[in-house]
Amino acid sequence: MTGRRDFLSQPAPENYVAGLGRGATGFTTRSDLGPAREGPSEDQIKEALAKRAAQLGFSDAVAGKKKDQEDDDANDERYQDPDNEVGLFAGGIYDKDDDEADQIWREVGEKMDKRNKRKREEREQAEREEYERKNPKISQLFADLKRGLGSVTEEEWAALPDVGDLTGKNKRARLARHQRHYAVPDSVLAAASSMGELGTTVADDGNASASASKSGNDGTVTDFAKIGQARDKVLQVRLDQASNNGTSTTSGSATSVDPKGYLTSLAKSQLPQATAEVGDINRVRELLGSVIKTNPDNGPGWIAAARLEEVAGKIVAARNVIARGCDHCPNSEDVWLENIRLNDQRNARIIAANAIKKNNRSITLWVEAMKLEDDARSKKKVIRHALDHVPESEALWKEAVNLEESSEDAKLLLAKATELIPGSVDLWLALARLESPENAQKVLNRARKHCPTSHEIWIAAARLQEQLGQGDKVNVMKRAVQVLVKESAMPKREDWITEAEKCEEEQALITCGAIIRETLGYGLDEDDDRKETWLADARGSINRDRCETARAIYAYALRVFPTSKTVWSAAADLERNYGKVEDLWQVLEKAVNAVPHSEDLWMMLAKEKWKAGEVNSARKVLGRAFKQNPNNEDIWLAAVKLEAENAQTEQARGLLKQARQEAPTDRVWMKSAAFERQLTNLDEALDLVQQALNLFPAYAKLWMMKGQLYEDLSKKPQAREAYATGVKAVPSSVPLWLLYARLEESMGLLPKARSVLDRARLAVPKSPELWCEAVRLELRAGDVKQAESLMERARRDVPKTKQGLLWAEKIWHLTEPRQRKSRAIDAVKEADNDPVLLPAVARIFWAERRLDKAQVWFERALVRDSDLGDSWAWYYKFLVEHGTPDKRDDVIKKCVASEPRHGEVWQRVAKDPKNARKSIEEILKIVATEVH
Repeated sequence: MTGRRDFLSQPAPENYVAGLGRGATGFTTRSDLGPAREGPSEDQIKEALAKRAAQLGFSDAVAGKKKDQEDDDANDERYQDPDNEVGLFAGGIYDKDDDEADQIWREVGEKMDKRNKRKREEREQAEREEYERKNPKISQLFADLKRGLGSVTEEEWAALPDVGDLTGKNKRARLARHQRHYAVPDSVLAAASSMGELGTTVADDGNASASASKSGNDGTVTDFAKIGQARDKVLQVRLDQASNNGTSTTSGSATSVDPKGYLTSLAKSQLPQATAEVGDINRVRELLGSVIKTNPDNGPGWIAAARLEEVAGKIVAARNVIARGCDHCPNSEDVWLENIRLNDQRNARIIAANAIKKNNRSITLWVEAMKLEDDARSKKKVIRHALDHVPESEALWKEAVNLEESSEDAKLLLAKATELIPGSVDLWLALARLESPENAQKVLNRARKHCPTSHEIWIAAARLQEQLGQGDKVNVMKRAVQVLVKESAMPKREDWITEAEKCEEEQALITCGAIIRETLGYGLDEDDDRKETWLADARGSINRDRCETARAIYAYALRVFPTSKTVWSAAADLERNYGKVEDLWQVLEKAVNAVPHSEDLWMMLAKEKWKAGEVNSARKVLGRAFKQNPNNEDIWLAAVKLEAENAQTEQARGLLKQARQEAPTDRVWMKSAAFERQLTNLDEALDLVQQALNLFPAYAKLWMMKGQLYEDLSKKPQAREAYATGVKAVPSSVPLWLLYARLEESMGLLPKARSVLDRARLAVPKSPELWCEAVRLELRAGDVKQAESLMERARRDVPKTKQGLLWAEKIWHLTEPRQRKSRAIDAVKEADNDPVLLPAVARIFWAERRLDKAQVWFERALVRDSDLGDSWAWYYKFLVEHGTPDKRDDVIKKCVASEPRHGEVWQRVAKDPKNARKSIEEILKIVATEVH
C-alpha cells in the first residue's frame, strides 16, 4: 500500500484539458450553441507543466531532463558517420572483410527478392483483375446507356421536363427571362460599324487581319469540309489511343490520366521566349533581385537573374549582372562559366583567365579556357598549364592526349599519366592500345597490379590474346573471374553480357564466347529458373542483333541442360533465321544425338534436309528416327508426307497401311482417308473412314470427313445423316456443327439450319463462331433486323476477349460506312486487340484511302498472331493494289516462314483436296482472291 491516493478521486490540475496529451483541444457538435473554445497556447501549456512539476517537487528533474535532451540532440550526429563511432565500437576499423560481408548480405537480399518476384507479380495481377471484375466503375456500368443517348433528337431533349416542374411554371419563367430587353453597349455598336472594313494590322501569328473577313469568322460562312476533317482526325486519335492502351483511357464519360505523363506534357508545353509577358518578367526580376540582395553569395541566384535578362532580350544587362555575381562569388565555377557563355570569345578569354586565377584547380574552367582557343598549339599550352596546377586530373590528361597528333607523343603523355594516376583504367587501356602487342601485354600486366578490381583490363587482355592468335589456348577470362571474385569486384551477369556484345560488335568473337562461357552461370543457383533466364538473355541479344552472343548463351545452356528440347529448338531457330544451312544441320544433328527420343527434333532435321533438296538424306534421317522411336505416329506421317510430296504414291500408301497396323491411332486413320481423297479415290476413302469410326467413334474429324465425302459424291441425305450422328457422338465440336448447318442451308432448309445452330449453341455455349454463323445465316436470308438482334445477344453471351470475330462481322455487315470508325473504337477497347478484329480495322482505313494507317494496322495484326492465315491474305491483297514488288515478296517470305494454319478462309482453302500439294505461297494467293 502506498500513500498516493487514487488519481480518479484527486482534483484536476489547474488549466487541465482532457485529451491534451494526444492532441485534442476541444470540438463542437450540432447541439452546441456556440463555437468551441480555443485550446491553450504553447506558452500556457509549458507554464502549466512547470507549475505542476513544482507542486510535485520535480522542478529540478524537469530542468535536468531538458538539459539532457539538449545534450542528446547535440550528440545525435555522431551516429550518422560509421568512421566516428564512440563507445563499444570506438576502436573498430571498417576493413575489407566488413565490406565483403555487406556485399554478401546485399546479394542475398537481392536473390531472395528475385526468387519469388514473378510469382508475386502474377498473384498481384490476378488479384487486381479479380477486384476490378467484381467492383467495376459506375461509368462502366452505364457506358452503353450513355452511348444510347446519342440517338435522342433535339425535340425529345427539349420536351423533357425539369425536375419537380410538372406544371411548366419554371419553364414559363425562364422563357420570360429570355424575352427581356437590355441596352446595347457602345462597344457593340462600334464593332458593328467597322465590321465591313479591311484592317492592315498584322496578328501575332504573322497573318494579316484582313484575312479574317475572308475566312468567314463572323459566322456567315461555315466550312463543312474542314469540320469533317477535324472529326475524322479526332476519331483517329481516339482509335490509336484505344489500340495502344496508352496512359489516357476513356470509358463512358470517365477519364483516367497518368499523373506522370500529365506532368511531362505540362513540362513540354512551356511558352516560347518570344511570348513571355512583360509583367511576369518584372515580377521575377523583383523576386531574383531580393534573392541576390539578401544572399549575395548565392551563385544560382546570380545565374538565374542573368538568364532572366537574357530571356528579356537585354544581353548587356545580363552580362553586368553576371559580372557582379563573379565579384560576389569568386569561387563558384557555375557563375564563371555563365559569364563566359554570355560574352564573346575575346572577352570570354579574359574572363576565363580571371576565373582560373581565383580557381586554379577547377578542371571545368581549364577545359573551358582550352576550348576558347583557336589553334592546337594554344590549346596544348593551356592544357599543360592546367596539368602543372592539377596533375592528378584524369580528364585533363585525356584532353592533352586527344590534342596530340603523333602517337609517340601520345604514348609519352599516357606513360606519364599512368605514373601520376595509376588507378585510372581508361588511361591504362589507352596506353595499351597505342603500344605494340608485346609492350601492350606488359602494360596490361602493370595495369592489373594497380587496378585489381577492373574487369575492363581483363577483357582487354583477352582481346589481346585473340589478336595474337592464342585466344583458344590461353583462357584469360577464367583467371579473370577467379581474381574478381576474390577481390569482391565481380560484375553482374547482365553487365558481362553487355561486355560480350561490345566484343562482338568489334569482331572479337573468341573473347565474346569466353566471357559468356565463364560468367553466364555466376549468381544463379540450381533452384533458380536458370533455363528460362538464359533463354530470355539469348532472346534479348537476338533483338539487339547480337547473334554470336546468343549462340554462346545457347551453347552454355546446352552444356548445363543437354537434353532440353526447348533450348535445342531455340538454338535451331537462331541458325535457321540468322545462320547458314550447314550450321543448322549441325545443330540439329547434335540435338537428335542428345535427345534421340524427341520426334520433333527428328522431323525438324528431316524437313530441313527435304527443303534443301536432300530427299535421300531426309529418308535416312527418318529411318534413324524409326529406330529410336518405333511406332511413333508423327514420324510415320512425316515419312508419308515426304513420299507424297515427291510423287511416290505407292510408297506413301504402303507406309500408311503399315502405320495403320503398327501405330493404329485415330490420326493415322484420318490421314489415310485424306490421302485417298486427295487421289480422288472417294470410295476407298469412305471405306477407310467407316473402319476408323468403328475404332474411334469420338473423333470429330472422321465424322466431318465422312459428311464431306458424301457431299463430294452428291449424296446430301447421307451427308446429313453423317453430320447428325456426328454431333450426337461429339457434341462439343464446333466445326462439325457448322458443316451440319451449312449443309441444311445448301439444301434450302433455313428453319432446319436455324434449329441446328440453336442446338449447337446449347451444346457449346459462348462460342463466337456459332453466333457469327447464325448472324451470317440471317444476313444471307435477308433478315437484317433478326441478324442485329442475334448480334446483340451474342455480345452479351460471348466474353469480351473473344468478341473479335463478332465485332468484325458487325462493323462490315451491320454498320453504315460513316459509322464504322466509331464502332471500331469501341471494338478495339472491348475486344483487347483481337487478331481477327485488327484486319477489319485496317480495311476501314483502306476504304478511306489512308494507306499508311491501313498498312500499320495490317502489320499489327500479323505481330499479334502470325498463325492466322486470313490476316496474311488480307495484307497481301492490300499490297497487290498498293504495294511494291519488293514488299510483296517480303510478305510472302515471312508468311512461308510462319507457316500459318488457322483462319476461316485459310483452313477451307488449305484443306481442299484440290490444293493438297500446293505450297504456302500458292495457297496465300488463292486465299487473297477469296477473302471479301
